[in-house]
Amino acid sequence: MGRLTTAKYYAAGTILLPCAAVLIWPTKVWLTAVFLVWLIAVATYWIRTERKEHAERTTRTIQSLHNSAIRTLNHHRHDWMNDLQVVFGYIRLKKLDKAAEYVEKISERMAVESSISKLGVPSLISYIQSFRTISNSLELQLVIKGDIHLDELTADADQIAETLIHTINAYRFAAKPGYGNAAVLTLELSLEEDALNATFYYDGELMNEQQWKQKIQQQLEGAPMQPINFEQPYAKVLLRAEMRA
Repeated sequence: MGRLTTAKYYAAGTILLPCAAVLIWPTKVWLTAVFLVWLIAVATYWIRTERKEHAERTTRTIQSLHNSAIRTLNHHRHDWMNDLQVVFGYIRLKKLDKAAEYVEKISERMAVESSISKLGVPSLISYIQSFRTISNSLELQLVIKGDIHLDELTADADQIAETLIHTINAYRFAAKPGYGNAAVLTLELSLEEDALNATFYYDGELMNEQQWKQKIQQQLEGAPMQPINFEQPYAKVLLRAEMRA
């Protein structure tokens, strides 16, 4: 419990004394007046403390978002520098065919990044783009077929984004750490008539498959995305959401 929260509850607790006095001597007008003044003072302090706590929480949230953005930008900057060094190395060695091939790979990756930025739900976009800064045991890859703008397709865009994030997290927390390469989770998003399909392909091991399955089932209760043939192994999970205008 924070300092301000503790002080707030202590202040509220002091009301008990004048309240008890009023109950014991109900005919004493001055006691009632003291109680009312005390009550107003405590209420004022409570409100001011609540506002201060809210301001501090907002500041911490903004600071956390800033730090996350900085970490994400640093990762992207590191990737860009590596890409430039590889391309420059091929050019210096006069391996222009290799340089062109590598530039093509960069172009494909940029196309995926562009598709991610068009998903239309800021929380999902931010989560995917910053994923490498929060996980070392799991690598996340995206395959987006066509242009998918969740905010334009359905009124459940935020709930669908939340389901996708929770499902990725279920894999992230269940992924078994290894000494070699990190496990890989590929999320494929595609549209099929009036439905959105989200297919998860997992290449790796889980620490506890049963716990992972229970976590997934809990997250999907009442969610707009529902599993198709959830009895299949964790290596492939298909979720589907009907598009609702």
